[in-house]
Amino acid sequence: MEVDCYPLDDPTKADLIDGSIGELSPFHETFGYYAHGIGPETARLPSGWRRRVLRLESENTGGVIGLCLAPEDLAVRKLLAGRAKDVEFVRAMLRAHLVTEIGIRSLAPELSPDEADLLDKKLRVCLRKS
Repeated sequence: MEVDCYPLDDPTKADLIDGSIGELSPFHETFGYYAHGIGPETARLPSGWRRRVLRLESENTGGVIGLCLAPEDLAVRKLLAGRAKDVEFVRAMLRAHLVTEIGIRSLAPELSPDEADLLDKKLRVCLRKS
């Protein structure tokens, strides 16, 4: 129901995204989902995430190219956010074999020591309840 959008070309556009197609907007009411604009201060990611982005482009995107996080980077981001819904999201990713524990852990060296410790802690919680 929610998509986080990081306007890579101009992070200040995050507020425009919230105002135009954000939660409780006419767009949200019409289509049943919304976008949340995020910036570099919001998205805690492994340092090499940009090298792994996946391009989303088809005749349905109207010439627009979407850059999507690689599944492992998304899992790391969610675990660093650490909310119950984020841990459950990663648990579902693991169950669906979209990511692996090894794949997630392989990105720890790209984090600060504090973030790597938090990732380990949240991943252990995630695995314990799956």
